[in-house]
Amino acid sequence: MKKAQLLKTELLDYQQAWDWQRQLHSERRFGAIPDTLILTEHPHTYTIGKSGDESHLVADEARLATEGIKLYRIDRGGDITYHGPGQIVGYPILDLHDHYCDVQRFLRDLEEVIIRTLAEFGITAGRVEGLTGVWVDDAKVAAIGIRVSRWVTMHGFALNVNTDLSYFGQIVPCGISDKPVTSMAKLLGHAVDFAEVQDKLAQHFAAVFGIEFVERVSVGHRVTEDTVVVS
Repeated sequence: MKKAQLLKTELLDYQQAWDWQRQLHSERRFGAIPDTLILTEHPHTYTIGKSGDESHLVADEARLATEGIKLYRIDRGGDITYHGPGQIVGYPILDLHDHYCDVQRFLRDLEEVIIRTLAEFGITAGRVEGLTGVWVDDAKVAAIGIRVSRWVTMHGFALNVNTDLSYFGQIVPCGISDKPVTSMAKLLGHAVDFAEVQDKLAQHFAAVFGIEFVERVSVGHRVTEDTVVVS
C-alpha cells in the first residue's frame, strides 16, 4: 500500500494555502514528498476558476472588501465558489502516475470519498449526471475543482459542514443558478463535529485511493505572514 502524509490545519488564509499547494506540487512532482492530503478551513473567500464567468460574482468587489471577504482568480478548473468557516476544504497533492492517468476517474473518486463520508452521518448523497460535485437530491453539498499538471494534482474539494450558506447568495455557485447549496448541518438539523468529519474524510480518502497515511501533522497558521509553520 502506498504511503502518504495527512496535513490538517487550523483556519488558513487562502493565499497561504495556494502558495503552499504550489510548493508541495513541485516537491511531489520531483519525488521529494509522498502523496499528500491537506485538510483545512478558510476565512470568508470567493475563488473564480480559470473557466469562470465574472458575471457569476453578484456582489460588487468594493462591497466584498468592506465586508472583509477576499476574492481570488485562480488556476483550477470550474467557476466561482465560496470558502469559509465551517467548511472543510481538501487539497490532494497526488502523483497520478502512481494511481491512474485519468482525470475523470480522479474526479469521480473524490466524489466517492465525500459520498462515503456523508453516509457515516446518515446522509444519502450522490452524483448528478453531467455535473461535478456531490449532491443530496437537487442541492449541492460539496464542490470540486482541480488542476492537474504533469499528472500531479492540486486544488480539490469543499464540503459544507457547518457553513453559513448565506455567503453563497452573493455568487452563482459553480455557475449553476437553478440548484441550491446545502450543508451537513442544514440536512441534519444540528451542528456537526468538524474534527470527526475531517477524520472520516481522511479514512475514506485512504480507502478509495489505496494509500496509508503514515504522517499526520497538525499545522499552525499565521494569517498575516507568508509562511506556514508546523506546530
